[in-house]
Amino acid sequence: MTTITINERTKAGKIVLELAKILSVSNKGVAIEPKEVAKPASKAKEEGTYDPKFVAMIKKRIANEKFTPIHTKSIWESI
Repeated sequence: MTTITINERTKAGKIVLELAKILSVSNKGVAIEPKEVAKPASKAKEEGTYDPKFVAMIKKRIANEKFTPIHTKSIWESI
Protein backbone atom coordinates (compact mmCIF):
# COMPACT_ATOMS: atom_id res chain seq x y z
CA MET A 1 0.00 0.00 0.00
CA THR A 2 1.22 3.51 -0.85
CA THR A 3 0.13 6.79 0.69
CA ILE A 4 -0.03 9.87 -1.51
CA THR A 5 -0.45 13.35 -0.03
CA ILE A 6 -2.49 15.72 -2.22
CA ASN A 7 -2.98 19.43 -1.68
CA GLU A 8 -6.67 19.80 -2.52
CA ARG A 9 -6.38 23.58 -2.90
CA THR A 10 -4.12 23.50 -5.98
CA LYS A 11 -5.24 22.93 -9.55
CA ALA A 12 -3.01 19.86 -9.96
CA GLY A 13 -4.16 18.48 -6.60
CA LYS A 14 -7.81 18.81 -7.63
CA ILE A 15 -7.12 17.00 -10.91
CA VAL A 16 -5.24 14.14 -9.22
CA LEU A 17 -7.94 13.79 -6.57
CA GLU A 18 -10.69 13.69 -9.21
CA LEU A 19 -8.75 11.05 -11.17
CA ALA A 20 -8.32 8.96 -8.02
CA LYS A 21 -12.06 9.23 -7.31
CA ILE A 22 -12.87 8.00 -10.82
CA LEU A 23 -10.42 5.10 -10.47
CA SER A 24 -11.80 4.15 -7.06
CA VAL A 25 -15.28 3.78 -8.53
CA SER A 26 -14.21 1.63 -11.47
CA ASN A 27 -11.36 -0.37 -9.84
CA LYS A 28 -11.47 -2.28 -6.59
CA GLY A 29 -7.72 -1.84 -6.01
CA VAL A 30 -7.98 1.93 -5.44
CA ALA A 31 -9.50 3.38 -2.27
CA ILE A 32 -9.69 6.95 -1.04
CA GLU A 33 -9.51 7.49 2.70
CA PRO A 34 -9.62 11.15 3.76
CA LYS A 35 -7.20 11.93 6.54
CA GLU A 36 -7.28 14.98 8.79
CA VAL A 37 -3.90 16.52 9.50
CA ALA A 38 -3.63 17.69 13.09
CA LYS A 39 -2.39 21.25 13.38
CA PRO A 40 -0.05 21.98 16.29
CA ALA A 41 -1.59 24.13 19.01
CA SER A 42 -0.12 27.57 19.35
CA LYS A 43 1.51 28.37 22.68
CA ALA A 44 0.53 32.01 22.28
CA LYS A 45 -3.16 31.10 22.45
CA GLU A 46 -2.68 28.98 25.57
CA GLU A 47 -0.52 31.45 27.47
CA GLY A 48 -2.14 34.64 26.17
CA THR A 49 -0.35 36.97 23.81
CA TYR A 50 -1.04 40.26 25.55
CA ASP A 51 -0.43 41.58 29.03
CA PRO A 52 -3.68 41.35 31.06
CA LYS A 53 -3.29 45.01 32.12
CA PHE A 54 -3.12 46.05 28.47
CA VAL A 55 -6.22 44.00 27.60
CA ALA A 56 -8.15 45.55 30.50
CA MET A 57 -7.09 49.04 29.39
CA ILE A 58 -8.27 48.43 25.80
CA LYS A 59 -11.60 46.96 26.92
CA LYS A 60 -12.16 49.97 29.19
CA ARG A 61 -11.45 52.41 26.35
CA ILE A 62 -13.78 50.57 23.98
CA ALA A 63 -16.58 50.69 26.55
CA ASN A 64 -16.10 54.37 27.50
CA GLU A 65 -14.86 56.15 24.38
CA LYS A 66 -15.78 56.49 20.76
CA PHE A 67 -13.44 54.72 18.40
CA THR A 68 -13.17 53.97 14.70
CA PRO A 69 -12.75 50.29 13.84
CA ILE A 70 -10.48 49.55 10.89
CA HIS A 71 -11.34 46.41 8.94
CA THR A 72 -8.13 44.64 7.97
CA LYS A 73 -9.56 43.10 4.79
CA SER A 74 -10.18 46.54 3.29
CA ILE A 75 -7.67 48.63 5.18
CA TRP A 76 -7.00 51.14 2.41
CA GLU A 77 -10.70 51.88 1.98
CA SER A 78 -11.12 52.31 5.77
CA ILE A 79 -8.47 55.00 6.11
